[in-house]
Amino acid sequence: MQGTVVVAVKVLLAFALALAGGATSSLVAVSHKSLCRLISLAAGTLLGVTLFIIVPEAFEASQEASLPLWHLAVAILSGYALFSLVSRYVFHVCPACAASHFDEAATHHFSEIATAMIVALGLHSTLDGLALAWGSDAETAGDVGASLLAAICIHKIPEGLALGALLLGAGFSRLRVVAWVAAVEATTLVGGALGLWLLPQAAGAWMDLVLAHVGGGFIFLASHAVFGELVRHGKRLVVGSFCAGVLLIAIIHFALH
Repeated sequence: MQGTVVVAVKVLLAFALALAGGATSSLVAVSHKSLCRLISLAAGTLLGVTLFIIVPEAFEASQEASLPLWHLAVAILSGYALFSLVSRYVFHVCPACAASHFDEAATHHFSEIATAMIVALGLHSTLDGLALAWGSDAETAGDVGASLLAAICIHKIPEGLALGALLLGAGFSRLRVVAWVAAVEATTLVGGALGLWLLPQAAGAWMDLVLAHVGGGFIFLASHAVFGELVRHGKRLVVGSFCAGVLLIAIIHFALH
């Protein structure tokens, strides 16, 4: 019961931050430079939590279960490939990344791509919720849970801001913007519930491989966001914010480890 409450609090916090970001962007104009700084910081936290937390934990679990190393590699590559394919053929899985690709012409056809966007972003947010549930498990809690929570929550703020800005640019009213952001980000809650259901049924090593798959998706999000922003903004702003995100997760991890 306590674990369920912890997961519920975490996914609700992530959902609330994304919703707050969406509401803010619907009321206040956010410059792309400011959003770029937040996007790059968030990308760094996602990469940091993957490198310092998810991959080492999954590797240790696979070694304890005597699973071949290629299982871990496939899990990471499959997560990267899934997000890459969805972004290429459906819609960008991260609205913070999509903000750099959503041009004025696209806003006139928003209704045509709305379903695809919801599917893509719903997948992304579901995996966020799944990761939060995994980080709250008794065997992975502590520094793992704190680092995961920090990375995902930091990422949710520019995610909500970018999604709100896209919807507002597409001609949606402020109220509809907030409603759409809430609907899309509610899949984070679905992911948390899914994680609570899967954790008791999945062997530890296999659940860690699932999270390695999520980590592969995080690597795609981090790299795609940073390279997208480098094209439009100065390298110092992007690289500095990105490195600050990686460093933040490193500090949290090694301080609590």
